[in-house]
Amino acid sequence: MAIATARHILVETEAQCNELKSRIENGEDFAELAKSHSRCPSGRNGGDLGSFGPGQMVPEFDTVVFSAPTKEVQGPVKTQFGYHLLEVTSRQD
Repeated sequence: MAIATARHILVETEAQCNELKSRIENGEDFAELAKSHSRCPSGRNGGDLGSFGPGQMVPEFDTVVFSAPTKEVQGPVKTQFGYHLLEVTSRQD
């Protein structure tokens, strides 16, 4: 079974999500932005979600986490919780 580790930033709007993605692309630290902007409790840990397998997160997460390249920020990804930036930090297929 596939196992992935990922981190994310959760915000209310797509505009906020796009702004943070631009800041990361321009060299700002993902973990620091997660700590200061994420609405998820994982923000305290730089957005780290730990390890998980398919079906343990919402379907929108699974689609990205188990198909996107590692070490590349993806998003905005819309879920019932808001808008996410996702980075798959590792994956074993």
